[in-house]
Amino acid sequence: MTGFLDHLLNGLALGAVYALVALGFVVIFKASGVLNFAHGSLLLLGGYLTAVLHDDLGFAGALAAAVVTTALVAGAMDRLLLRGGDRDPRAAHVQTIVTIGVDIVLVTDLARRIGGDLLATGDPWGDSVTRLGSVTVADSRLAAIVVSAVVIGAVFALFRYTAWGLSLRAASEDLEAAALMGVRLTRVRMLAWCLAGALAALAAVFLAAFPAPGLERTTGQIALKAFPAAILGGMASPPGALAGSLLIGLTEALVAGYQSELHVLGEGFGDVAPYAVMVLVLLVRPTGLFGAKGAVRV
Repeated sequence: MTGFLDHLLNGLALGAVYALVALGFVVIFKASGVLNFAHGSLLLLGGYLTAVLHDDLGFAGALAAAVVTTALVAGAMDRLLLRGGDRDPRAAHVQTIVTIGVDIVLVTDLARRIGGDLLATGDPWGDSVTRLGSVTVADSRLAAIVVSAVVIGAVFALFRYTAWGLSLRAASEDLEAAALMGVRLTRVRMLAWCLAGALAALAAVFLAAFPAPGLERTTGQIALKAFPAAILGGMASPPGALAGSLLIGLTEALVAGYQSELHVLGEGFGDVAPYAVMVLVLLVRPTGLFGAKGAVRV
């Protein structure tokens, strides 16, 4: 029972961090219709900046600088590389392909800088652990759950109570109608990209914290595990991204924890378990857990 509770807490922590990344996928998709395959490289950029700046600025200062810088880079990517003055939503598939090229450039440069090193982000939790009854959990995992809950709550409040959130929801429902009603689509879209970049930079700190060995050049690939979470919930559904992330996090933690009992599925099954869950769910609900079927006029 103790082992199950350990895996459960680890899964919740992983799911909370994946939710930060998955929300970035969803926000960008709602604002622009683009699947941002450069999200992993933005996550790696945020983690790298935190790691190289924390000696000079301290952890809090380095994290703030990394979040702001990554947000600005994401906004500049949309403004300078993707949009190009073209507001035609049919260009979204071309822009999605562009993000693949951007990802290759960013990852190549960051991998060259990191090399084979493991970079410490200077987080204040270190390798300390807390005992909750019979369960032992890393402080970084508890911090991930608390911080992610606060940040995700703030993001949902932005969606619900701000003019930008209303504009984003209007634009995602009907782009032309939103523009005719005075919604500044350029600003809505760029702020969505900035928010996604900031969330990715924050997630990088927890993905590199104990019990992970540190930030390495492959850390950005973890963002690919949050992609099934966004697909599971429905690409245009922030609540779906949260639910899908928790499901993926719990699945990964439980499969890793009970790997010996699941050896018949292969030793590396934990790495593909998120995608297996995604396929199984999509077979039942092709639009995702919270996805809605679109109406088509003929």
